[in-house]
Amino acid sequence: MSLAPIRIATLGQLTGPQDWRLSQVHDRPEHLIIWITRGQGRMLLNGTRRGVGTHNAMSIPPHTLFSLELGRQGAGMIALIPDGSDVRLPEGPRQLRIRDVAAISDMTALFEAAHREVTTPRPLTQDALDGHAALISVWLRRQIAIPDHLPLPMNAAARLSAAFCDRIARHHALGLTMADHAEALNVTPTHLTRACKAATGRTAADLLTERVLYAARIGLIESDGAIQDVARHLGFGSAAYFTRFMQQHTGMTPSAVRQKGRL
Repeated sequence: MSLAPIRIATLGQLTGPQDWRLSQVHDRPEHLIIWITRGQGRMLLNGTRRGVGTHNAMSIPPHTLFSLELGRQGAGMIALIPDGSDVRLPEGPRQLRIRDVAAISDMTALFEAAHREVTTPRPLTQDALDGHAALISVWLRRQIAIPDHLPLPMNAAARLSAAFCDRIARHHALGLTMADHAEALNVTPTHLTRACKAATGRTAADLLTERVLYAARIGLIESDGAIQDVARHLGFGSAAYFTRFMQQHTGMTPSAVRQKGRL
């Protein structure tokens, strides 16, 4: 099976009018690289919440739980590189705060050149994007190697939160409860909730609910399957329970979520 093509786009093109596609905790099947060109906000990555600002670069491997909230004036570029690509990429999730003027100029130029390939298509555009993605990855890996960019040690709460986020990224569609995940991590639900709250500002139950809600929205909007099939795929015992879940967290029925998401 051939891989999906590498994509270069703006943050706005990634989300469209549906901000939840970025601001709600979720994970993606591709490796995502984000370059913030304007604005400030907050991000959840690797089980912790942190501030985000202009000239921050994020490298997010496939199936890594994250969310990004930028203000109205926020802007940036993204590269989506399919899992299994020949592009050599950083292994773990990273956020880099870039202050070196030359490095900022280099990354901006790399993304601008890649984006020109998308907006002014020419022969061999995809080959060119493959090359641009490789250069963007080289830039990232060079920055990661700089001693100033070494990650800070994680405390016990952050480590537990990261382990929980990894579990719900991979197992959110199994219908498991927060208590089930806590048992698998050999901690009590109360301890897990405290750790996640300290590390992310959200409870463990909130994180799990957000990931399931994101999957539900995607399933409703991007497929034509019956609502009961979407519910079953996400581990809901019945379509009625799924409907109550969607109404509680969106104020809309599954059918309304599907209709609104396709406008």
